[in-house]
Amino acid sequence: MACLYAVSNHIEKHYHIAVIPKKNGGTRKLSVPDILLRTIQRNIVKYVLPERFVSQFATAYRLNASVLMNACPHVGTEQVLKLDIRDFFHSITFQMVYQSAFPAVYYPPAIRMLLTSLCCFMDCLPQGAPSSPAISNLVMKPFDEYMGSWCEERQIQYTRYCDDMTFSGNFDVKKLKLKVKNYLYKMGFELNEQKTKVQRQYQRQIVTGIVVNEKPQVCREYRRQLRAEIYYCGKYGVESHLQRMGISGGGSESPQDPERYAQHLLGKINYVLSVDPGDKYFLEKRDEILLLVKEFRGDSIISK
Repeated sequence: MACLYAVSNHIEKHYHIAVIPKKNGGTRKLSVPDILLRTIQRNIVKYVLPERFVSQFATAYRLNASVLMNACPHVGTEQVLKLDIRDFFHSITFQMVYQSAFPAVYYPPAIRMLLTSLCCFMDCLPQGAPSSPAISNLVMKPFDEYMGSWCEERQIQYTRYCDDMTFSGNFDVKKLKLKVKNYLYKMGFELNEQKTKVQRQYQRQIVTGIVVNEKPQVCREYRRQLRAEIYYCGKYGVESHLQRMGISGGGSESPQDPERYAQHLLGKINYVLSVDPGDKYFLEKRDEILLLVKEFRGDSIISK
C-alpha cells in the first residue's frame, strides 16, 4: 500500500511523452507510464474494475470485443451515421474518473482518491496508459445507456467503439446528431464535426474498417494490398521482398526482421478470416505463411 501511495504522490515521475504519427497525417501525443505504474494500472483493470459496469453498446476494450462486433449491428441498413468525440481521452477529467470508475457505493473516499490518482495524469485520462480504455467505457456508460435506449425505441442501431459512435437505420440525421451533441456537452465532451459522415445505401458503408452494405466484409483496398504482399513474398521470398521495399535489416529484434514480417502478415490474414471465415484464398495462404513462420523459427534456433 505504501508503494501505491508513493507512486501516486509523484505520478509525473512515472510518465514520459511519446509522439507517434497518425495514419491520416499529423501526430498524436501519448503519455506512457513506466513499468511499475503500467503494472499497477493493469492490475487495477484486472482486479478492481469489474466487467459488469460496461454498457452493452460499448464494443471496444472489453472481453470478446472487436471491430466486427461493432460493425455487425449496422449490416444492410438504410443509412449509417458516424460521429466522433473530439480529444476523447484528454476530455475525461480526474473528477469524471473519480465519480464513474470508482464510485462511493463501492469504495471509501481514500481508496477512490488513490485509485483515481494512479489512473490519471495532468488532471485527465492519459492516452497511452493501459487503464485508460477500460475506464473510458465506465465514464461513457450513462451516455451509452441513454442513447442506446433512445435508439432502440426508434428502431435505430447504436454502437460505440472508443470515440467512434455509429448509428444506422431510418432517422433524421440532424435531429439525431443534435441529440448526441447536447448530451455529450452536458457530460463535458464535444463532437469532432470534421469527422461526421453519413453513408447511404447506394454508397459504400464502412464501420470500423468493415463494409456493411450487404454482409460484413473487409474493405477491398485492404484485401488487395494484403494479396499483393503475399504474392511478392511468394515470388521473391520474404527477405528479398523486404529488400525491394527498402525496409530490410535490423536483426532478429527489428520489426523488419523476416520472421516478424511473416507474423505480421499472418495477423492480417487472421483478421480477414475473422470477418469472412470461409474465404478460400486466405485460408490457403494462412497455412502457407504459418509454415514460413515455423521455418524462420527453426532457422533462428539452429543459428543460436
